[in-house]
Amino acid sequence: MKSAREQLDILSAYAELGSYRAAAALCGTTHKTVRRVVERRGRPPVVRPPRPRSTDPYRDLIAEKVRATDGRISAKRLLPRCRAQGYQGSARHLRRAVAEAKVGWRRERRVYRPWAPVPGEHLVIDWGSEGTLHVFCAVLAWSRVRFVRFAADETQATTLRLLAECFEVLGGVPAVVLADRMGCLKGGVVANVVVPAPGYVAFAGHYGFRPDFCEAADPESKGVVEHLVGYAKRDLLVPAGGWATLSEANHDAAAWCAEVNGQRHAEIAALPAERLATERAVLRPLPSLRPAPAPTAVRTVDRLRTVRYGSARYSVPGAYIGRRVELAVEGGALRITDRGAEIARHRLVGPGELSLEDAHYGGSLVRPSRALRPRTPAEVAFLSLDGVAEAFLRAAAGAGTPRLASELAAIVGLERAHGREALLAALERALAFRRFRAADVRSILAAGAGVPHTTVPGAALTVSLPAVPVRPLAAYALEPTA
Repeated sequence: MKSAREQLDILSAYAELGSYRAAAALCGTTHKTVRRVVERRGRPPVVRPPRPRSTDPYRDLIAEKVRATDGRISAKRLLPRCRAQGYQGSARHLRRAVAEAKVGWRRERRVYRPWAPVPGEHLVIDWGSEGTLHVFCAVLAWSRVRFVRFAADETQATTLRLLAECFEVLGGVPAVVLADRMGCLKGGVVANVVVPAPGYVAFAGHYGFRPDFCEAADPESKGVVEHLVGYAKRDLLVPAGGWATLSEANHDAAAWCAEVNGQRHAEIAALPAERLATERAVLRPLPSLRPAPAPTAVRTVDRLRTVRYGSARYSVPGAYIGRRVELAVEGGALRITDRGAEIARHRLVGPGELSLEDAHYGGSLVRPSRALRPRTPAEVAFLSLDGVAEAFLRAAAGAGTPRLASELAAIVGLERAHGREALLAALERALAFRRFRAADVRSILAAGAGVPHTTVPGAALTVSLPAVPVRPLAAYALEPTA
């Protein structure tokens, strides 16, 4: 306990200096003691005006950039812009100003009101991915029942198949299915209003629910399922370390859902499985007839008798040009149907590739060839020899034979000396050995029958033997001796 004189000294020092710490240093005590003495005497503390900061002239600029970037800009990226406008302070002071601006922006950005779900009203769905596996997650909003399954893709057919399986597990259909703006379920966007895909509309009409979509790039509007996606990855996918097949993964996913739905939920303080038994009474009944798999896409057949899917082309019969056909992916194959009847089936190919069937184009592929149009008398005479002449001419042109026109004229002149048959045989041999000059053909003709003939590898080799006189066996009989 300080004496009265000491307290007066402390009060005098504080009145003179206006700082707890400065008065404590002068009186040899602590700033806490100075504060207690001042407050006990009932004197108001000295309020010093705030010192101006180096970032005050740029407060509006910082707030504008934080708001424009949705709170994602950093002080490091904002420093050059402030420097350009004359900021002379340190980067540390700017980081503090940016942090304060972000706190104020988050406070004013959005006012949340807790969502009170209604039993049997909303089912929230979303996709997640981890490596090559895609995880489909659904949450019944009121009872918090969770449904998780794995798939190899996120196509419309896969999404609707898993959604139908979810309805079977729940034992009913909710009034609204809230989804992200998935490309497989979205047909288009008009004035920020999502138009569902035709296949999704038919599926929803059959089951009797209303399709709904959340705002774009806004996970907060469906945080209940976003939390489930992360929970499934952390608690199911990562500890398992991968599965050999999808069936094994889905078997473990079903067991995991049964486990978590049987545990007490922290938000609702109840078991989701027990709440589902209550909510099932207000769910809409399942239809008696299950719908056929919805088409993955609908396409119009173009003039090339093809449809595009996944940046690849697939052929269809020519009778369907200009008509709209339905495409569905089934087991790694693309099934193309018209009014329920299958008209083509192709193996899935990569982007930019083609999958064509010869039957759709009236036969096998015919390579285009340019017709020969002889103009000079030598060309007319050479092509009139036989079919081997056309093959000889194309091969000689492809080999880049120099002065080919004069060579053909010289070859035609050899017919008068050796005859047509001998010349055709020589041309066949010259074509086989790729000898395209007139001198080569002349050498083959001069050799005549003395040139060897090649045979197909593995074929029997025929050798011509010279003819010799034949003697009867009687000539070798022994004559009787006397």
